[in-house]
Amino acid sequence: MTPEAAGAGAAGTDAAGAGVAGTHAEAAVDAAGAPHPAPDRRGRALVAVVALVAVVAATLVAFSLGRLTATVDAPPSGTSAEAGFARDMQVHHDQGVEMAFIVRDRTDDEAVRLLAYDIARTQSQQSGQMYGWLAEWGLPQAGSEPPMTWMAEGGHEHGGTPASPGGALMPGMATPAELEELRNASGIDAERLFLELMIAHHRGALEMAEAYLDIGDRPTVTAFARAVVTSQLAEIALMEDMLAERG
Repeated sequence: MTPEAAGAGAAGTDAAGAGVAGTHAEAAVDAAGAPHPAPDRRGRALVAVVALVAVVAATLVAFSLGRLTATVDAPPSGTSAEAGFARDMQVHHDQGVEMAFIVRDRTDDEAVRLLAYDIARTQSQQSGQMYGWLAEWGLPQAGSEPPMTWMAEGGHEHGGTPASPGGALMPGMATPAELEELRNASGIDAERLFLELMIAHHRGALEMAEAYLDIGDRPTVTAFARAVVTSQLAEIALMEDMLAERG
């Protein structure tokens, strides 16, 4: 789970998508030595600007609404969709940070390393924000129910891989075997595997955020979930382009 120090980021603004469109300085080279075409810098810059504006705007709205409603809204219960979403998305984000750090040590490709840095920074900040919600609501960081219970109770079917030794399903999570494969890969093989795993991981986060938007109505969490949808869609598009460039 998120370390105690992560609570310091609870009031921080969501910087998701800020660097998702980092550009290649040079064409990537595949395992056979054939150069890949350089990406469209202008197009990727536009993706970054659109994602950044949308996410920052949504986060500011979430912060403002949270301040305005804090004195009149009762805190959510420990088994609410809000509490479950905050707990499970922290676990989900923590694995995203873990994969980002792994690939940064397994490749010298600047575009992949920049993407990994952006994901690690953004998702750790968001994880701290959700940690802070639970602290503000007076709720424990760990719930009494299995992970993803809130999503199932809202009528949402979800598929995924075991998120813990207890076997709870978490959409898009990489398996221990896949994480070990990433640790043992290097170069373009590590880049491909990271992009494949992170695309699936982002789609899982989208599934969770969209489920909360169908179930929950707390303004702070709703604005946050919308920001997650906007930023992760932009990053998925970027990663699909990067994966195509690597065959």
